[in-house]
Amino acid sequence: MRKSYRSLAALMLSTFLSVAAFAQSTITGNVRNNTNKDVIPAVSVTVKGGTSGTFTDERGNFKLVTNQKPPFTIVISSVGFEAKEFEVKNESDVIQVDLVPVASLGVEVVVSASRVPERILESPVSIERVSALNIRNAPSANYYDILRNIKGVDVIYSSMTYATPSTRGFNGSGNARFNQFVDGMDNQAPGLNFSVGSVIGLTELDVESMELLPGASSVLYGSGGMNGTLLISSKNPFKYQGLSFQVKTGIMHVDHKQTSGPTPYYDWSLRWGVKASEKLAFKIGAQFIHAVDWLANDTTNYLAGNTAAGQYGNVKPGTRSSDPNYNGVNVYGDETTFDTRLFAPGVGAGIKAATGNNPQLNFLIDQVVASLTGAPAGTTNVSRTGYYEREVVNKNTVNFRLSGGIYYKLTEKLEASLTGNWGTGNTVYTGSDRYSLKDLKMGQYKFELRHPEWYVRAYTTQENSGESYNSTATTQLFNEAWKKTVTFAPNGAPACTLSNETGGLVSK
Repeated sequence: MRKSYRSLAALMLSTFLSVAAFAQSTITGNVRNNTNKDVIPAVSVTVKGGTSGTFTDERGNFKLVTNQKPPFTIVISSVGFEAKEFEVKNESDVIQVDLVPVASLGVEVVVSASRVPERILESPVSIERVSALNIRNAPSANYYDILRNIKGVDVIYSSMTYATPSTRGFNGSGNARFNQFVDGMDNQAPGLNFSVGSVIGLTELDVESMELLPGASSVLYGSGGMNGTLLISSKNPFKYQGLSFQVKTGIMHVDHKQTSGPTPYYDWSLRWGVKASEKLAFKIGAQFIHAVDWLANDTTNYLAGNTAAGQYGNVKPGTRSSDPNYNGVNVYGDETTFDTRLFAPGVGAGIKAATGNNPQLNFLIDQVVASLTGAPAGTTNVSRTGYYEREVVNKNTVNFRLSGGIYYKLTEKLEASLTGNWGTGNTVYTGSDRYSLKDLKMGQYKFELRHPEWYVRAYTTQENSGESYNSTATTQLFNEAWKKTVTFAPNGAPACTLSNETGGLVSK
């Protein structure tokens, strides 16, 4: 008897599931641009008069699951295109819809300026917008390169993977007066004190749009927005679904100036977005970049002088073989210098004392000491020998990024999300000096509740600078670790000599 009840329950459950499955209809199709037949991503596809809906993926394909049985009508709509209704007669039909582009002033919606969705023409500040389609079609190695084509924008490149945009006033590498926000998170590295958006940020396939506020935006985004603000938004898996893969390759150094021959450039990107149900969706993304970066090789003799006297930033004739105080622009470690006049009290102290410190004889003694140091007449400073950039900086650029997120719709208008962006790699940064960013790691993790009229956001930035170093300071320490530049005898007089191996002063 008990077995009969179990069998009857199993039969009823299977019948119920079969009826539920039979009641659902799955509609597939593709949406294109009527003018050029290009596919259109992120197009809204909804059942007219119902609650079921979905979005097209990056290939323009959509899959709509609804409890209604054909015939019924679906509505296809997207910003910049005329909405279209299509009658579905058979579930097995593959729907092909071509939307007609339309020009409408002030209907594009952005999330910027006042921090709530609004028409772009009603925003209190001017906004330049780069869409996902612009990024995909741009012939550039990095999506930051697209910003160069926007009016009033200046982009400075410190390396292959590091770009600094700015819009107002003077620009500089790592411009601290220009905000960069990725999904509402400030992309500034706490330890490095500058934004690393193009080094560690969103993967290219996961960028939905870039919105640039070219004017001062301090009122909206803080004091860091004196030169403008860049807002980068990622793709929501509820709208952008499916598996995407992108490969970029190129050739660098074809002029043979930096390397012995041409070197390859590789860029692989991957994104997978899944809408598991009407309430749950997730995404995973990765990007790997490898290239041989350029190396600074200016050996011009740099004149490090008094800023007030107007000597700062000037150059002078001479090389290491002709100028004992040589300081190459891109030669590191030779910034350490020693005044040879300090030699006289230590080397000629006994002679001066024996001669009664006669001023005329003291002058001759100083000249003899200067000649012993190898310095020409009139020269008082001698520098340590430095290192070329190729000897201290790794030119192999490696950049690896991971990103992902889980999205859950608590209600029809309230969405919760947990997202993260993590990256690591090697690159070069040019600021007041040349920095080698080696094994740099940085992650940003965010939890957000978003409603069309408000949001609550909490995020954290975790950074590990790895083995990053300043080229000048590091090479100076190299020399000091080998032999000290100067040591002092018990009587306070310096006891130093020149070294032929380094061309600089070292201790005896």
